Amino acid sequence: MDDEVVQRVFQEGGRDYFQQQPSTSTSSSSSILQSLPLHVSFDHGYYLLVKSIQELREKKEGLVTVGIGGPSGSGKTSLAEKVASVIGCTVIPMENYRGGTDEGTDLDSIDFDALIRNLEDLTEGKDTKIPVFDFHQKKRVGSKAIKSAMSGVVIVDGTYALHAKLRSLLDIRVAVVGGVHFSLLSKVRYDIGDSCSLDYLIDSIFPLFRKHIEPDLHHAQIRINNSFVSSFREAIYKLKCRSESPDGQSTFFLKDEAQTDNFIEMYLRPPSANEEARINDWIKVRQSGIRYYLSLGDQRIVDKNFIIRPKAEFEVGRMTLGGLLALGYNVVVSYKRASTSVNIGSLSLSLETIDTLGETFLVLRGTDRKTVGAEALRMGITGQWLTKSYLEMILERKGVPRLNTPPLVSATSVSHNQEKDIAAPKPIRTTPNLVSRLEDLAQPWTRSPTKSKMEPVLPTWHFASSDRSHGGLVATGSSAFRDTMKLAPMPDSYDLDRGLLLAVQGIQFLLENKSVPVIVGIGGPSGSGKTSLAHKTANIVGCEVVSLESYFKPEQVKDFKYDDFNSLDLPLLSKNIGDIKHGRKTKIPVFNLETGSRSCFKELEISEDCGVIIFEGVYALHPEIRKSLDLWIAVVGGVHSHLISRVQRDKSRVGCFMSQNEIMMTVFPIFQQHIEPHLVHAHLKIRNDFDPVLSPESSLFVLKSNKQVAYQDILNILDSAKFCSSVQNFIDIYLRLPGTPANGHIAESDCVRVRICEGRFALLIREPIREGNFIIQPKVDFDISISTVSGLLNLGYQAVAYIEASALIYQDGKILIEVDHLQDAPSPYLQIKGVNKEAVAAAGSALKLDGSYTTKSYLQIILERLPLVERSYSGIHTHQAARLQELVDSIQSQGGSTPSESSQSREVSPMDGIIEDMQCRIRRLERWHTINTVLWTFLMSALIGYSLYQRKRQ
Repeated sequence: MDDEVVQRVFQEGGRDYFQQQPSTSTSSSSSILQSLPLHVSFDHGYYLLVKSIQELREKKEGLVTVGIGGPSGSGKTSLAEKVASVIGCTVIPMENYRGGTDEGTDLDSIDFDALIRNLEDLTEGKDTKIPVFDFHQKKRVGSKAIKSAMSGVVIVDGTYALHAKLRSLLDIRVAVVGGVHFSLLSKVRYDIGDSCSLDYLIDSIFPLFRKHIEPDLHHAQIRINNSFVSSFREAIYKLKCRSESPDGQSTFFLKDEAQTDNFIEMYLRPPSANEEARINDWIKVRQSGIRYYLSLGDQRIVDKNFIIRPKAEFEVGRMTLGGLLALGYNVVVSYKRASTSVNIGSLSLSLETIDTLGETFLVLRGTDRKTVGAEALRMGITGQWLTKSYLEMILERKGVPRLNTPPLVSATSVSHNQEKDIAAPKPIRTTPNLVSRLEDLAQPWTRSPTKSKMEPVLPTWHFASSDRSHGGLVATGSSAFRDTMKLAPMPDSYDLDRGLLLAVQGIQFLLENKSVPVIVGIGGPSGSGKTSLAHKTANIVGCEVVSLESYFKPEQVKDFKYDDFNSLDLPLLSKNIGDIKHGRKTKIPVFNLETGSRSCFKELEISEDCGVIIFEGVYALHPEIRKSLDLWIAVVGGVHSHLISRVQRDKSRVGCFMSQNEIMMTVFPIFQQHIEPHLVHAHLKIRNDFDPVLSPESSLFVLKSNKQVAYQDILNILDSAKFCSSVQNFIDIYLRLPGTPANGHIAESDCVRVRICEGRFALLIREPIREGNFIIQPKVDFDISISTVSGLLNLGYQAVAYIEASALIYQDGKILIEVDHLQDAPSPYLQIKGVNKEAVAAAGSALKLDGSYTTKSYLQIILERLPLVERSYSGIHTHQAARLQELVDSIQSQGGSTPSESSQSREVSPMDGIIEDMQCRIRRLERWHTINTVLWTFLMSALIGYSLYQRKRQ
């Protein structure tokens, strides 16, 4: 794309209508810049912004400037930080340009002239100094030097980042709406009803939005709707006790790193609420200096001694509090919290004094439950743990009655009309992420909460009696109660964040109302996210997870029949569940997938302290298994939906259009026949919208080099206390549809990459972002069945290349070092992987790899070593074609394919590739010829008509 097109796209701002999202393929023929503006989700917007910056940086000389604007609490700062972590750019927060005491409107308090001077200096290649604002002292406290050579990209982050004064200096304009901004709007509208219009509500709680913020957002080229509200996926685990003698831990707080903060925390009750304390309906506002943070309700989970809180607090404007009070919200509780905190590794230790209570508390925080518990033991904290919030303590002292905790449910309180069986259960599937048309929207995109956001109250769990004959009194802890009382299914399906919260609440409800243990089953197709959900749930409630893969029969696994229900040792599973139900120790098998046999048994006992066990697997909700479980959870989506969308995209690129249902029946034949019918009966149904390509939360930073490194050097940079190593042998097969436009070359982005490792098949999602020396790719790969690979072959995918390798893996929990010996490479390649970019870079420097990195994929490296003809079409050496064909035949035979189902076009040879490419080009030429004919016909008709009209006039 030439410079004039780039300039036009970024000056005109594109077209103001919704359109289909472009392919995420990194094909060189597509340009993200030409597709703007786009209305997308947060994850997709992050991906598009990174790609847009990279594309413009290649085409433009000098600095690339980006503005990310939107209302307070929409998530714009989070987006800027995530992009900066990948690009390595400079972020300029507009809040540092406040002009002193913050009087008047927020817009008037911004020093635009200083910001413009800073941007102009950086654009002209000059170093500059940006101000630093202290929100506790409410004034500027100095400046920070920014060197123009530090980065080729600068991001301006702030509510008014798209203001008319700045737009001419910005190359890319991004608007972010949603987050707590939409959530608060929905919450207020829910609380006060339809007594006033949406515009009135906006003007009340966000008085500057419609006049000073919203008009600028329409000039954005990337328009992001952030649906995030709160999430327990990255929860904070807290242990809290009274600090009877603060001197006992005084040594921790005498360090120079100790930080002191003072907060004012307020809880606002809705205008229509009763005097009793329904604190989950309240709004929490925290003031820190001149900053205000808001969260909806007392969002937390209490499990044993732990208080578990989600990431749910966002900054809002200072006038939002006044607007809520004007709408009738009342400040029920207000107190001051003085905090002195110090970091201990990944944990935080705080002394917090609450003025209303007149007491000091010791609080230990962290993101991992086991780590927090272990640190508390190491520190010797012996005080009695408290699980009540400061709000609850204050309410108890005031004597306010509580309505949040319902009484225990007895059999007499369960009426027959509470039975809620699913008469005609419907399949749960994630819908394709299609963008709506503009005329379908009731409100402008900048302020229109979706229907799901307009229903902020989640349903609560209750029982539905499954046996009408038990009409009398039944003891809560008796086996008869356990057998007769069944959970009523939730009425709807939920996203992963709400589903995780409901799963934990369901477990706690069963623990309170039924006897221990509680046995949970989480089922769903391969790659749907059930394993991830199981471990996140277990981390919150502190329980064990057992995978149904442990129950594979060795004789079935040898034939790759992982997705066959008969491959499970059902008698052993039933015995284990029976032992767990009766409180007995049981022996769980441990299955070695590499050898295809059971390696040993491990002893498992569910203690009274935990009382929960989770079984997860494809068939966890099969009728033969779920009848023994207390809570049934179904998960769909994830990479399961990603692969279906990817196949649909590939088929459309070669001129063949298939419905998602047709693809699913071929690629996941077992799912519709043997898995989906069981999922519809679940108590809780979860739709996982996670896309491993787009999500910034799944980023893994990778450095790759072919420089030789000694084994001892690797050991020296890893933590010896946590060091472990392993060996893996794998084969990567690259599947590609014939006729895929690729200019005669094989690109990894055009292929579906399948890895065979330790007897398992995995889908490797690799559409990475390459930035400098780093490759940013998804953290994990996703298991699939052999029938899925066979289904791809039946849809016409052709095995065009394969790589055979062995990997030596060394890791210490922070970074992973992988030494790959490729069959067709003269020397091994070393990869350093980690979620922390700085840690990966430091490891590379310690191994003296700087200057030797490559961002090429292994496929690209192998292809560059081949002769030109083989590189272009078959992708493999001629002598390797037989081996690849042998692998394909084995997959088809084991995957249930018949020769008649297989396309003859799967023979791998250079001549077939040439013919397929020629046929593809001929089809494209035919389409262009048809279009040109139609256009010339219209043009000639217009000319003839015009000439006849002129002749008639004369």
